[in-house]
Amino acid sequence: MPLKTRTTLPNLDLPLVGGGRFDLSAQKPEAFTMIVVYRGLHCPICKGYLADLNRKIGDFAEAGVTAVAATSDGVERAEKAKQDWNLDKLPIAYDMPVTLGREWGLSVSKAIIDSEPDLFLEPGLFLIDPVGKLYAASTQTMPFARPSFAEVLQAVRYVVKNGYPARGEA
Repeated sequence: MPLKTRTTLPNLDLPLVGGGRFDLSAQKPEAFTMIVVYRGLHCPICKGYLADLNRKIGDFAEAGVTAVAATSDGVERAEKAKQDWNLDKLPIAYDMPVTLGREWGLSVSKAIIDSEPDLFLEPGLFLIDPVGKLYAASTQTMPFARPSFAEVLQAVRYVVKNGYPARGEA
């Protein structure tokens, strides 16, 4: 069942690579919290996608967006991705339970090659407003066709400037 905008999502409280936690309920962004769920260390498309976000993280911050990437990978794989992919600016949350991913409307895949975990979450991008309600979401059933961060950033700037409301709740 698809998620509805203007509703509160199940809380996301996950450990962060390097220490601390990401707790969605504690976020107080100027405009949005952006959560980017990625497939895991095994995914070369995720590597490029998150590298792009890492390069744009300052632009998102200037637009009032707090960004975090999240994965169902465990700590070792999440640490390796952060280091090997040079994600020096992007916070990485890990150990997202597959069951919680399903509650967030994410697809779940089974491994088809040895480098993949037995089960893992497929990608998703979520914009959550300052009061914790879903503003927008994009989820995929496979690694391809993800939203462009340049377009997401342009959209956020437009939304903030024009007070554009969340859509799709009917």
